[in-house]
Amino acid sequence: MNSLVARLNGYAPLALSLLRAVTGLVFLQHGTQKLFGLPPRAMPAPEMLSLAGAAGLLELVGGALIILGLFTRPVAFLLSGQMAVGYFLVHAPKSPFPAVNGGDAAILFCFVFLYLVFAGPGPLSVDAARAGRRY
Repeated sequence: MNSLVARLNGYAPLALSLLRAVTGLVFLQHGTQKLFGLPPRAMPAPEMLSLAGAAGLLELVGGALIILGLFTRPVAFLLSGQMAVGYFLVHAPKSPFPAVNGGDAAILFCFVFLYLVFAGPGPLSVDAARAGRRY
């Protein structure tokens, strides 16, 4: 059993990189949906100078930076805050239960981004390459 745990621990840095990249990809899709209608959405695109437009821009640019693992910690900090504010402004007033108010994704994004602030980008990232770290 200890050898299995040790073996799994060896893959933890790669799993962190994978978690970061997949989270960024899903987050980026929220931005492309808001700004470009891809994938298609029922609601029209928000005005660029609105709160929803700013959120879409953060999702697009921040998602791309998270995918690449570039400026991961500061970007993740900003996006974690965006998701916390979004949850309390948009979802929480509807119901105190995330499964009912539709805010479960916002909460998950908030805490995954908060985790990335502390854990960093992982070895498969531009940040790691710029620092000269190799896996």
